[in-house]
Amino acid sequence: MTYSQTLDYLFSRLPMYQRVGAAAYKANLNNTISICNALGNPQNKLQCIHVAGTNGKGSTSHMIAAVLQKAGYKVGLYTSPHLLDFRERIKINGKMISKEYITEFVEKHKETFEKTEPSFFEWTVGLAFDYFANAEVDVAVIEVGLGGRLDSTNVITPLVSVITNIGMDHTNLLGDTLQKIAGEKAGIIKARKPVVISQYQPQISQIFTDKAKELKTSIQFASKEYKVLGNKKENNFLTVKLLDKKTNETASYQLDLTGTYQVKNLIGVVAALKIITENGFIINEDDIQKGLSNVVKLTGLFGRWQIVSEKPLVICDAGHNEDGIKEVLHNLSLYQYKQLHFVLGVVNDKDISSILNLLPKEAVYYFTKASVPRALPETELKLKAEEIGLKGDSYSTVKEALHSAKEKAKANDLIFIGGSTFVVADVLAI
Repeated sequence: MTYSQTLDYLFSRLPMYQRVGAAAYKANLNNTISICNALGNPQNKLQCIHVAGTNGKGSTSHMIAAVLQKAGYKVGLYTSPHLLDFRERIKINGKMISKEYITEFVEKHKETFEKTEPSFFEWTVGLAFDYFANAEVDVAVIEVGLGGRLDSTNVITPLVSVITNIGMDHTNLLGDTLQKIAGEKAGIIKARKPVVISQYQPQISQIFTDKAKELKTSIQFASKEYKVLGNKKENNFLTVKLLDKKTNETASYQLDLTGTYQVKNLIGVVAALKIITENGFIINEDDIQKGLSNVVKLTGLFGRWQIVSEKPLVICDAGHNEDGIKEVLHNLSLYQYKQLHFVLGVVNDKDISSILNLLPKEAVYYFTKASVPRALPETELKLKAEEIGLKGDSYSTVKEALHSAKEKAKANDLIFIGGSTFVVADVLAI
């Protein structure tokens, strides 16, 4: 098969959560275990950092990877979903997996894997583990796809587990309360392997401490270990000053990921890096500083509070649930503009009422539909939005919506594009 034919096979033959939703979700690890066995269990040859959470797990994974790269290590990075290119999911030191490796892997294992009828994600996790093991990476940063306990990545034994936060997302699969969702995320905690929780949330903290106690491992809530003394945006960086409460030392970091929500991710990253250092990795303060200020360049991350163009200012962000949208609105409040234009698209398997109720009624909306089957039709989105007083027109593609917004916006207006990772992907593809 050619690379194009290989991708067509993966996308069409295998259930893919990002495209079809819950139908692709497997409530056990049987397929993944079978795949790993067929590959000779490459995950057991890797030193890993495992990252879960409702929001921020992608940014956290990329920040940790960037610092480790800057410290001179060969770093595998597995994340999802991809925005423009499938190969974004699997990288070593910021370089995407080759098309040839993917094609050869699928051809070699197609017959064996088909006996288990794996999902797209299960197949991809096997590919990542195989690629990293054969490349003999020094460390692999592995982002959970969905949940934790039953996620395909949860066959690894990491040096440290990181859980960024818990919010209401994927409730049809993970549970309809924060406590249930926290229980699923806590499933990545492993016996005698330390866990960092980036944000202390009092209503669910006991779930994590109980799990850590059960597995006889250490746990720390990074937001209790560090105090944010201040943050500000300057010169295309987000500058954050942190106080280590244990040592009473302060440090200032310049992040090239400039969304203010990265402050919450940063404290988890700093806490995790300390544990990684205690496991024998040599990481100095300069590595941390330079890694965090060059995450985009080192790892190829995009779609996080990304400025697309100026005059008018056009910004996109992948925040797509209630907590994510709250962060988006906070960041928008830091800008001065005359009129806000909001290009909005969502997926069809979520209760979006909580998101729509947060959005400013004074904005001009461009309701649209991303180019994935899960996307909610733009006309339905428009009707739901109108019920709570959001005004705007509907457009069948993100390209049309953005074109209209640019036509109507004045130089001192602001255009924001978001609501779904896939809307951001469509924008970046234009």
